[in-house]
Order: sequence, then structure tokens, then C-alpha cells
Amino acid sequence: MKSSGQTTINDVARIAGVSKKTVSRVINRSPLLNDDTRRRVEDVIAELAYIPNPQARALALRRNFLIGLVHDNPNAQMVMNVQQGILEALHGTEFELVVRPVDRGSATMLVDLRHFLERQRLFGLVLLPPISENDTIAKLCAEIGCRYVRMGSARLDDDDHMVASNDCEAVRGATEYLIAQGHRRIGLIAGPHGFRSARERRLGFEQALADAGIALPRSMIADGTYTFESGLTAAERLLDLMPRPTAIFACNDEMAAGVMHAARQRGLDIPKDLSIVGFDDTPVAAHVWPPLTTVRWPIASMARSAALKLTAGLDGEDIVEEPSLFLSTLIRRASVAAPSH
Repeated sequence: MKSSGQTTINDVARIAGVSKKTVSRVINRSPLLNDDTRRRVEDVIAELAYIPNPQARALALRRNFLIGLVHDNPNAQMVMNVQQGILEALHGTEFELVVRPVDRGSATMLVDLRHFLERQRLFGLVLLPPISENDTIAKLCAEIGCRYVRMGSARLDDDDHMVASNDCEAVRGATEYLIAQGHRRIGLIAGPHGFRSARERRLGFEQALADAGIALPRSMIADGTYTFESGLTAAERLLDLMPRPTAIFACNDEMAAGVMHAARQRGLDIPKDLSIVGFDDTPVAAHVWPPLTTVRWPIASMARSAALKLTAGLDGEDIVEEPSLFLSTLIRRASVAAPSH
């Protein structure tokens, strides 16, 4: 049976013998349906050749079916992982993803972001660190009436507006692992200033050393910017020390790869002469040689949860509680061993 006019969601609901809310749940791939109901509605949708009209629904909701991702982050791999998580959450729904890089150092950043939100009429916004750490942006979203979820390395907001990881505790555990291997001269390549993740990871590193009674001279800390080049430069400075560190913790995998490069340029064996630990567990961690011991940051899962929090409750949909805390875990590979001297 083909439709003789423009089929509506009400037609589908009437013929399938269900409510409009149930049809909406089928369209949005909600898990809150039994298989029989889902199949019955899908059969009617196919029979009527019904195509949802997101434009009409957008007019009714006074919002487009767009989820925005706003970031100012130098780590391209992290941004890609976040996009992957969001797209997994939006797959099969009416929503699309819009990515908007910003410059947090710009004097017009807030004004530009306001214009973007008002022009696009986004349904919701995912905020990446360090932008997510700016309370003024959260207030701007609330003022405009745009849903938002902040991602971060520590709790920044209430559960409805937040997904966080436990960076401090995770790095503390990774550093304790190095100490348990016998390392006492452990260098740190810190993240960029102004990033909460950099602060949380450094704090976890310092706490582990303090608990073990190990001194941390300022010379054993080098600043980085979450890039390969900054890791290379920082490692060269640390490896110039006498005595040099027997292990280096880099606050992300890109910088850890830079440490590996610097060590090899000096003819050092990894892990015999130098143990290295990173953070993120990006693909590079498993592909370098030796494979990199690192902290697995569940960033894609965090992003997926952030997107699901934004789209929850549409059309009266029952809200499925999404987690707000994601635990990072240490992945032990071949880049760590007991010190040889």
C-alpha cells in the first residue's frame, strides 16, 4: 500500500496501531522497544514510503537537528576520537554533527560563539577541553537555550551537563607502576598551561612521587603542548640532565612518541635505558616500537555519552541515564622495564 499524498508520522502511528511517540522511538533507534513493535512500525514505514521531515520538526522545536562540537585543541587525534564517539551516538537518528574550532585566546571568542549558536540554532553542544572549562560559555548556552554537555578531566558541572574522566587518579596509578619497577629518577613532560587535563595529570604524578618519598626537582619537569614536536624538545632537555631520568611520563601519546624519537637519536635503548609512559592510548601507542605503555583515556565513550545526554528526552522519549564518570586504565606494554642503572 503506497501513500496517495504526503505521509505523516500520524499516518504511520494510526496504521501500526501505536502512539506517535513509539514511531519516533523507532525512527531514533531507541532501545526502549520490543522487537515485535519495532518490526511492525518499520514495516508500515516501508509500506508507506514514509520519510521523516526534520525541517518540519525543527520548525516545531525551534531548533535544527544539529549537534555542535566546539573545540580549541591541538591534538587532532583526540578531536577525531570525539567525533567518532558522537557520530556513533547519532547514527540512525535525524541528527547531524557540526564541528566548530575556536581560538580561546581571541578577544572576540565569546561574541563569535554566540553568533554561531544563534545562526545555526543548534539542538545541543558538546564542549571539549579546555573550552569546556570556561564557565562563561556554559552560561552563554543556558542563556540562549542551547543544551550543552562539557567534557573534561575532572568534574565541572552537574551530571546532566558533564562527562568526566579520572585523570589525576589514573596518572597517579601509572606513576606508581614506574616506581614499583624501581624507578626513582622520573621525568615529567607536562601538558600546556591553561588545560585542566594538564593540571590533573601533573597533580597525579606529583602525588605518587610524594607518597613514595621521592623528590621532584624542577629540572625533572619539562613543559609540552600535547604535540610530537613539543615532546621531542622537552625530552631533549630532560635527557641532557646529569644524571638523566631512567623513566619519563609524558602527558599524552603524541609527546611520548617525541620522547621515543629523542631517545633513539641518542642511541638509548627503550626500555633498557629509558622507560616511557604516555596518556590516551591512541593508535600510535600500539604502532610504535616498542609498543607504548600508556593510560587508556575512554574519550570516544565519553563523547558518545555526551551526545546521548544531549538528545535524551526528545518527543517525550524516556531518558536513559548516561554515565558521567569514565575511568581511565593503565595499558601495560613493552616500553617500561626496571632501570638498568
